[in-house]
Amino acid sequence: MNINKQGGFANLVWVRDKDGKEYACPIVALKGNIRNKEELSDEERASCMDVSTFVGTERW
Repeated sequence: MNINKQGGFANLVWVRDKDGKEYACPIVALKGNIRNKEELSDEERASCMDVSTFVGTERW
């Protein structure tokens, strides 16, 4: 996922999985009201990125 190509951080949705890990997903890729990663389709999940890979792990 290229953050800049997607329109910046303002166009991302922050989604957590059941273990509390956070993912950034472009709003345009999500097809519904998503609350957690387990609700994402395979296509939606492929557009998301593990936040700790681009922010660091000091918060996660």
